[in-house]
This record gives sequence, structure tokens and C-alpha cells, in this order.
Amino acid sequence: MKKYILNFLPAVLFSLIIGCTDLDVEIKSQYTSFPDSEIAAEAKTADVYYAMRGPLSRSYHHAQTLSSDEAMGVSLSGDYYDNGVYAHMSLHSWTPDDGIIGYFEALTSGITRCNRAILELGGEEADITASIRAVRAYYFWVLMDSYGDVPLLNRLLEEDEAMDRSPRPVIAEYIESELLAVLDLLPTNVDASTYGKPTRYMAEALLAKLYLNWAVYTSPDVAAYTPNMSNPKLNNVVAMCDDIIESGKFDLSDPYLSKFYPENGPHIKDFIYVMPFDRETQQGMTYARFWTHRSGNKEFYGVNLPKSVGGNFVYNPEFVDKFSLEGDERNEQIIGGPLYVRDPATYKATSTPWMVNDVHVTLTKSIDILDFPTLDVGNDLKGRSQGYRSIKFYMDLKTTSAQNRSQSNDVPIFRYADVLLMKAEAILRGASATRGDTPASLMNQIRAYVKAPLVTGTPTLDDLLDERAREFADESWRRNDLIRFGKFEDDWGFKHVVNPAAKSQKFRRIFPIPTYVLNTNTNWKQNPGY
Repeated sequence: MKKYILNFLPAVLFSLIIGCTDLDVEIKSQYTSFPDSEIAAEAKTADVYYAMRGPLSRSYHHAQTLSSDEAMGVSLSGDYYDNGVYAHMSLHSWTPDDGIIGYFEALTSGITRCNRAILELGGEEADITASIRAVRAYYFWVLMDSYGDVPLLNRLLEEDEAMDRSPRPVIAEYIESELLAVLDLLPTNVDASTYGKPTRYMAEALLAKLYLNWAVYTSPDVAAYTPNMSNPKLNNVVAMCDDIIESGKFDLSDPYLSKFYPENGPHIKDFIYVMPFDRETQQGMTYARFWTHRSGNKEFYGVNLPKSVGGNFVYNPEFVDKFSLEGDERNEQIIGGPLYVRDPATYKATSTPWMVNDVHVTLTKSIDILDFPTLDVGNDLKGRSQGYRSIKFYMDLKTTSAQNRSQSNDVPIFRYADVLLMKAEAILRGASATRGDTPASLMNQIRAYVKAPLVTGTPTLDDLLDERAREFADESWRRNDLIRFGKFEDDWGFKHVVNPAAKSQKFRRIFPIPTYVLNTNTNWKQNPGY
């Protein structure tokens, strides 16, 4: 039986709803028929699930990483300064005009596509739209986590209607209600057919993350949040984590670094929700480009890469110091000191020194800045070799020149390891323990699979934060963690040297609304402090 749906859609539905309040556009109407089935949903949602591919591949990832204590974006005698977008993030001096924080419209566009697909498949009452509602909730979470108050775009706008922003606590409550409403309708199979799409476990992991940060998101003023504020949702964190744990569908059996290499995929048992990338058909993921030594497109990887690399992301020395547990396989995701040519077949370092102009290239943990406002380290071999680097999302050596540095490394959003550490943190913060788990036993599941020394006694919250640093480096979680722990304003890198005011600028816990968004939504006000 076919279901006929009258598409009478204001033009705003086809636009980036929130990116424009000019609704004086011709209204379009058409009849469309779709079978009320999973086939219909698949046809209508081809572009719904991947609105985060662009931001996660670059701007969102850069914003979360460079604004944290993980890394800084240096320039090389002007090369990769790019109007200060990397330095501004590292120095906590970003502005509404910086492109790195400009992924607002990508998310509202994704929400628009979700709204359209939900309407065409029968509305929110139709069970078949559950997965679309779940991914829409994720897009709302990214917006709310990044920008604070955002518009609640869960309906179509009337002609000439200007949408206001809703308070952050309202958005948090909406995300919770949406995920709870669809939880029992989402698929529970974990295989290639659900890879990169919402499942029950994706929704539960997102709920756990929402609940863990509940005190942050519901604080009337983000600048007034402190980590000792009461969080009434801690037991909810545990409940969501327990359902994922008890499903038995995830584990930590894969070796640590192998999970992030090119050609990773549905076989990784740690992955709960993932953004798939492919150098040919799902392009844009270029993490290795920014971490690879500026001279590293020749010979370092055992091949000559077809495109130049950036080489302007370097680890802060303080962050490197956290990778000091004896035997910990996670130490291998950071390279430093004398570099050796790597075997393209095994990804391992060979015994052959990597030489540039007859000099053995050596990365220094310390970073010498020639010009502080631009974080310039120079563009000679010494400058290019400052700072340790990440090889976690290893360069995809099969990428061709035509593919413009795109990698086939899929990027995890939620992992089983995160579920274990979220539960451990919730218990440390006061949640009731379940299933015989303790913070130590949960952390030791992580320590055991990476062959690190086991925790003895009861870990502290600082211990857990350091564990999260080691486990989720370069996975876009560090900013979120530091804000929750009240450490986002701490000193690291050179931000306290160049921008000492950053210590007190707690308004930076959310990003400014990009200027281009305010220009088309003139009824909005900029976030405080900007």
C-alpha cells in the first residue's frame, strides 16, 4: 500500500532555515508518493545522517582540539597563519569572524533536512522516523554544546516568521525528550547496515553524555558554572551506560591504534556511533594533513604523498606528559624525538632514519615561538620540527592527488571505552554503583586492553580526566571534558603568555554566533562577552 503525502513546504524548509530569516520566496508544492517502509526511509534519508561529515572532518574537530590543552596551531613564517584562525583558537582569542567556529549553518542545514524527511515519511508519530529524530537530536546537541542558546527548529516556520533562540536548558530538555521518545523504536542490531546511523545504543550514549554535562547545560550562566554544582542526572548516566554494557554488543578487543587506521569500519567492536569517510566517495577527512611534519610528504611514510601536508598542529608539552604510563599502547599515538621512515604496510617505524637535507629529523617536545601573537615557529627545518605530533588517524597512503588528501579513516563519535569512563565518572561524582562496578574496575578495563598498569585504590576525578586525555586524544572530546571539570581556563601552551585575560574569560565556554549568521538573523544578540 502506498501513502501519498502532499508536500506544501515553505521555501524556508529547503533553505538553511536558521541561516536566513528572509522568507519572501516563492512557495513550492508537489505531490510525492513513498511506500511506508524501511525502503522509503532509506530513500528519503540518503543525505540526512551525514550533516556532521563536513564539520567533523575539519572545523568542528579543529575547534574542539585547538581550544583545549591538547594542541596548538602554529604558523611557519606566515605559512598556515590563515588570518589567525589556528592561533586564535589556541590563544582563546577567537572572534565571530573566525571560520573554525563557523559550522553553525552546517548543523541547521542538517536539522532542516531531518525536518523535511520526517514530514515526508508521516511525521513524528510515524515509527519509521525514529532514526531521523535521533540524529536530529545529535545535531541539536552539537549546536547547543558549541553555541549555548540556539533556535529550537523542530517545526516549520510560518511565512515571515523570525525564529528566536531558545535558552540552552530548554534545548537540553528537548534533546532528552526526543531521545527518550524514540529509544525503543531504534534498531538494536549492530552491523554494517546500521554503521554510521543511529541505533538504540547511539541514543543512549548521547543521553549519557547529555546527562554527564547536565549541570553545565542547565546553568543559567555558562560563566557561573562550577564543577561542584549539583547534577541530578548522574544515576541516569549510569542507567544509559548499563544498557549499552549489558547489550553485549561492544567490547575492547581491538588493539588501540588499529581502530583508527585507514580501512577501519563495522568490524571495530568499540565503535557505537561513527562518521564514515572514504577517500573516493565520502571525502573530507584530512586529520593527518595537519599533524604531519611540513616536509613529511616525501619519504617519511615510505612513499611520496601526492599532495603537500600542513604540519602546523603540535601537541602542547603539558599534554604529552600525560602519556607516561609504562607499556601503555596509547603512548604510540604520539611521535617525537628522532623520526624514522615508517613501513607503509605495517605503519611501524623502521630502522631507517628519516633525513631531510642530510639531517636526521628530530621532533622537539618544547616549542620555541618567534612571534607570540601569530605562534610563528619559523619555516626552516628547526621550525617545522617543533612539537610532538599525532599519528592516531594515520595518513591514508592510498589517497591520490585527485582525492585532495582525503582519508578513509572513519571517525568515531561514541565508543564503548567512553561509556565505561562516563560511568566511572558518574560514580565518582555521586551516582549509585551498579553491577559490582567501581571507578577503578571500570578504568582498569581500559588499562588492561591498552596494556597499561592497573589502577590501585580509588582513582580521583583528576585521574579520570587524565585517563580520558590518553584514551580520546584527537577525538574532539577534550574541550567538552575541560569545561565540565572546570579546567578550560587553566594555563597551557602560550595562551596565558599572549592572552592573560583568558584566565577569567569564562564566557568562552561557548563560542560566539558567527557573524554571517547574525547578519541574516538581525533579531538575535551575540553571546555575552563577544
